[in-house]
Amino acid sequence: MDRLGHPALSPAYAVRVGRLVVACLVCFALVAPAAQAEALHYRFGPVHIGPGRNDIVFQLNDQRPPVNGWITGFKPNLTYVDGEVPRVDVIHLHHGVWLVNGAPTYAAGEEKTNIQAPPGYGWRYRTSDSWVMNHMIHNLTPNATDVYITYDLEFTPDTAPAAAAMKEVRTLWLDVMGPPKPYPVFDVHSGAGGRDGRYTFPREAHRPGYKLNRFTVAEDGVLLGGAGHLHPGGLWDDVYLTRGGRTVRLFRSRAHYFEPAGAVSWDVAMEATPPGWSVGVKRGDVLSVQATYDSRRASWYESMGIVPMTFHAGGSGPDPFQVDVDKRGVLTHGHLAENRNHGGLFSGLPDPRRLLSAPPPRRRTVAIRGFTYGRGDLLRTGRRGRPPTIRPGATLKFVNRDAAKGILHSITSCRAPCNRTTGIAYPLANGPVRFDSGNLGFGPVCVTAAANRVTWRTPRSLRRGTYTYFCKIHPFMRGSFRVTGRATRR
Repeated sequence: MDRLGHPALSPAYAVRVGRLVVACLVCFALVAPAAQAEALHYRFGPVHIGPGRNDIVFQLNDQRPPVNGWITGFKPNLTYVDGEVPRVDVIHLHHGVWLVNGAPTYAAGEEKTNIQAPPGYGWRYRTSDSWVMNHMIHNLTPNATDVYITYDLEFTPDTAPAAAAMKEVRTLWLDVMGPPKPYPVFDVHSGAGGRDGRYTFPREAHRPGYKLNRFTVAEDGVLLGGAGHLHPGGLWDDVYLTRGGRTVRLFRSRAHYFEPAGAVSWDVAMEATPPGWSVGVKRGDVLSVQATYDSRRASWYESMGIVPMTFHAGGSGPDPFQVDVDKRGVLTHGHLAENRNHGGLFSGLPDPRRLLSAPPPRRRTVAIRGFTYGRGDLLRTGRRGRPPTIRPGATLKFVNRDAAKGILHSITSCRAPCNRTTGIAYPLANGPVRFDSGNLGFGPVCVTAAANRVTWRTPRSLRRGTYTYFCKIHPFMRGSFRVTGRATRR
């Protein structure tokens, strides 16, 4: 008996109880999320998206952890206010870039690649950091809506035991268009590039001395991973390293299309570097990036080629000139349900090639107003839906009257009849005769997709025939015009 009158425990039983207590404590330590990484969910917004808008916006972002620590994982998305993920052919996350102290650190396009630091590494986070959200959310419809940009963070607070051993990484932004800018785009025209039906920018851009796609490493360290960003039509991003006149490819981030029609839509996931991938780099090394697109199927306007890379200063890794580091990548997710509407089905719209001709509009001008082409719109009935005519050598002028509301429109050629249902894979800029007006409308210089003009004229070189077109910003908009009769005198 002990001093309180309780039966005394045998030494063997006491040992068993002690072991059980230790085991319980170990289990608690393993499952207690606050002791290691935490899963944090944030919603930026709500962001109001006006009818048909696709503005580039910068806003302060206070949706972030309340304590200092380390961000080790990042998973982006876009939702309506009620939490539903919108279809990509309705609301489109063109891009979201999380600027930390002015530097692009985390990013998402419509492919929604997940980001994961290797074990033991993370992006240093301090509550004193400045976070700015750069977003471009594209409303493909004439209806306003409200959305949230959501992101799940894997976060290790400084109070967690694992934080003491964490190694800091930062993001190196590799872009074929050069240092980070709000809208770094280039065009891929149908038929561009070589006989293989592929076009690589900037290698095949015929720009002698182009060096904007190069990044000089400022200090020794190690690359620990990355994944590319492309637009529809994109096939892969390649990352190279040049040292002492020698160049080697480090990684090819391939686009994996779930799209049944192939490389023509946002139904895609990008390959990221495989687990354990690393490359040692030295001060003065030059990293460069090239983006390759399929140029057989269509033209791809406002394309991108970006590869954010994870870098740890002072670390070491394999020498890419001695070890083959160019390994096949892995996907960070599968097919996304929001990419389910592919389009291209029977719609009941007329075939404009079979419609009667309409006379030229007054002053040979077609006004675009209320998401409708004033003449030749396939969604209109009667005479206004018939293709207006011009003679060879003449032009038809288009004017965007919606520009005053901040709405951009385009006149982009598509293959006739161009009258099937709208989806992420239809229509395409695949007209047998290529023309594109650019995005008619206005926006801040260098921070907009707008052409900063509201008018465009059809090419004088068009031969006789019926031409179909669509608005690449609002693809449900379709129209046609016809070149007929004798050539006009100039």
